[in-house]
Amino acid sequence: MKQTKSLLIAALTLGPVLALAATEPQAIPFKATNPIKMPAGQHLGEVSGVAVDKVGHIYVYQRGNTNGPAYGAAAAQLLEFDQNGKYVREIGAHLYAWSFAHDVRVDPQGNIWAADKGSDMVIKFNREGEVVWTFGRKPEASDEGAHPLEHPKPPLPAVDGAFRQVTDMAWDSKGNTYISDGYINSRVAKIGPDGRWLKSWGSFGSEPGQFNTLHAIATDAEDHVYVADRGNRRIQVFDPDGKYLRSITIDLPAPADAQQLYGNKPNPEAGGVATMFPGAPWTLCITPKVPGKQQVLYTSDAYPGRIYKLSLDGKLLGYLGSSGRNAGQFGWVHEIACPSENTLYVGELLNWRVQKLTLSPKP
Repeated sequence: MKQTKSLLIAALTLGPVLALAATEPQAIPFKATNPIKMPAGQHLGEVSGVAVDKVGHIYVYQRGNTNGPAYGAAAAQLLEFDQNGKYVREIGAHLYAWSFAHDVRVDPQGNIWAADKGSDMVIKFNREGEVVWTFGRKPEASDEGAHPLEHPKPPLPAVDGAFRQVTDMAWDSKGNTYISDGYINSRVAKIGPDGRWLKSWGSFGSEPGQFNTLHAIATDAEDHVYVADRGNRRIQVFDPDGKYLRSITIDLPAPADAQQLYGNKPNPEAGGVATMFPGAPWTLCITPKVPGKQQVLYTSDAYPGRIYKLSLDGKLLGYLGSSGRNAGQFGWVHEIACPSENTLYVGELLNWRVQKLTLSPKP
């Protein structure tokens, strides 16, 4: 009887601890494959963007089509592959806006959008690959003082209709477009369904509603706007009018043996900009709305090179991968496409590739 009572006390005492342990984020098993086949004799460079449309075609925005000197070369090319990975076409060959590729997305109507960080432009293509809309303006080659944009701190005041190192796009259910702008400007731009500039919000800083490098943007089925505020190591969430709602942070420590593929291993205790810190969000992808299922959010960091799965309220549900050069490892994931909860496509800068990840989460 005494032993039974002791066991009961132990169970009551440990029960909450065991329950907590059972809900701690776990590594998600997955398989990595190469989803595309490049034409003979052609190679990818840094893959800054990857997107998938409703029929499974894969769009790869990459920096391998380099033209010019080592510094300041034009490096942007948009390629399309079918659902079997077969090369289909190049979209926008020799486009005036192509300068330095950043992100590509496909909107709910099947239009293809590209954000070019070098030309400060966002381009909307229709399904046929024709230019429909352009946003922003490339600096004139004839300007006497033409040179790369400077990064004053704080940034110069933003100008309506213009971008400074733009990064990404997303859409709400009303057809509005949200553009993250970006490395120098520190704001979100909102464009109406007819292409009119409606408003922008945000400024440089670390307070709620301020930003330090808006690197990616996404929306959920409730039209909430999620911004990867990379330099502040957080994801901020807003309503469609820019009202701040909440922030999400990922505080999973890096493994002691984590690799850093480029540069010195970051040391958060020493301070500095959080871009390379564990949990600093480089990417955002929210899964499509499926009846009876909750949407989930995927994001990634550069170090220790993991992809994270979160609920939309910010709970860390699991993680996968690590830095490395082999299949199933990552070298600076720069964009994630998530056509379903357990299928991801990732574009990598350092490894010059796209990987398709098929997840097998444990029940």
